Amino acid sequence: MSKPRPTIGTNGIPLPILPPERDERVWAKLVRVMFYTPGFLAMLLFKAGEPEAFGITVELLMLSSAAAIVGGLFIGSESSGAGADRSSQVGTWSGALVLELLAVVPLMCAIPALFHQLAHSRLLHAVAPATIDVTLGASELLPMVAILPFMLYQLAGFGTLHYVVPKPVNWAINFSILGLILASYIANREDAYRMEKRFVGALVVAMVITVFYGVLKLRQMQAAYDAQCPPKASK
Repeated sequence: MSKPRPTIGTNGIPLPILPPERDERVWAKLVRVMFYTPGFLAMLLFKAGEPEAFGITVELLMLSSAAAIVGGLFIGSESSGAGADRSSQVGTWSGALVLELLAVVPLMCAIPALFHQLAHSRLLHAVAPATIDVTLGASELLPMVAILPFMLYQLAGFGTLHYVVPKPVNWAINFSILGLILASYIANREDAYRMEKRFVGALVVAMVITVFYGVLKLRQMQAAYDAQCPPKASK
């Protein structure tokens, strides 16, 4: 059993609350899943969709796939042994932040529109004279339900962002994510593709800024922790 992490520094000031230790092997496996899954879906949509409707969705899926590789680079830099520096000490946490905000969020944004486009693709569903167009109705919203467990993951303190920003800011960021995903999906359904691009663009820019801030903040917190951490007791 690992020893409890110190909470008070040598100068009597509370130490920064860092995220718990993560198993980098689990996150490395997630990198593979997040690389192949969105990439496969992008190829499927590229072959089966209509250009006007699927363009931004393919871009989101490819962003998710590429961001997983970047997250893997951060995770691969994790080191706590001899020669470890402040950057390598936060490698897994930084990689987790990249995966959560630049891989999972674009995937969550792309999935509802992806299902809608595949369900209504005229290239996949050829219209014959006797064909009856059956609408899926509210069941089209089922893929969007995946956003709810992701929100729970973020707001219940499992996410890395929980340790980087204050609680009100964390809630504001995550509800903004939910709002922009819903807005982009509605715009896609109404064929308002310019509005969809604006909502998606705002979402991606916000995630990039948050990731930049989060990675630098984690490094700063680790530096403050190392400077104030009390020396280990001699055995």
